[in-house]
Amino acid sequence: MMTPSQAEQRAVIPPPPTAHAIKPSPTPEEAAAIMAAVGRFMRATAALAPPPTHSASDAWREEALLEGVQREDAHTALTDPWINT
Repeated sequence: MMTPSQAEQRAVIPPPPTAHAIKPSPTPEEAAAIMAAVGRFMRATAALAPPPTHSASDAWREEALLEGVQREDAHTALTDPWINT
């Protein structure tokens, strides 16, 4: 089995891309437009949050919230103010 020479290996590997700064610099309006486009892209491609899972503590919390709510006619249900003491 033959191994490729170092020259052959270098010929197969492409050179890394180089990044160049854009000149002249963008105006403040152009920079704001670029950032707005990036923000829209990020919102459009963001992963959706998983649906909330209901745990036992959520059930207790919901019951506590419901228990604190009074009906409209709750003030007439107790004619004697000393009944709950």
